[in-house]
Amino acid sequence: MLVISRYTEKDQEGVKAVSLFEDQILFAATAEDFLESESATMHLHVIKQDSHIVGFFKIDIAYFRDVDFCSENCVGLRTFVIDQKLQGKGIGKQALMALFTYLAKNYSNYQRIYLTVNCKNTVAKRCYETAGFAFTGERYLGGLFGPQEIMYHEI
Repeated sequence: MLVISRYTEKDQEGVKAVSLFEDQILFAATAEDFLESESATMHLHVIKQDSHIVGFFKIDIAYFRDVDFCSENCVGLRTFVIDQKLQGKGIGKQALMALFTYLAKNYSNYQRIYLTVNCKNTVAKRCYETAGFAFTGERYLGGLFGPQEIMYHEI
């Protein structure tokens, strides 16, 4: 069974065990980078399957401060990662579907969740789209590694 929960200190070793293929690190982040980014507005979350951490992501409740396409009543999805050993098995899509329910319960005071996905990251784009994210038709050009598609989903 797949479960999403807020990161706690007891999840640290499980998060550190999650790894990405070398070329994916440009588009996401390492576990160490993820663990160092928690703040009052950057909420860390883990994805567990049968009690084992298989991925992680961040919900940025101040996303609107960094990008002009997101309003104050929306959040951002950042650093969505599934362990490289489990990619291609539908876990990413399953986690995103669970995310929508999780957001409705835990972030119900927000209207939408936004994300940007690098135009070169076709596998991630397809996963987000298949799970129900919609393209805005616009691109974000402020990324470090090239243009990114802007996507969203209602909460």
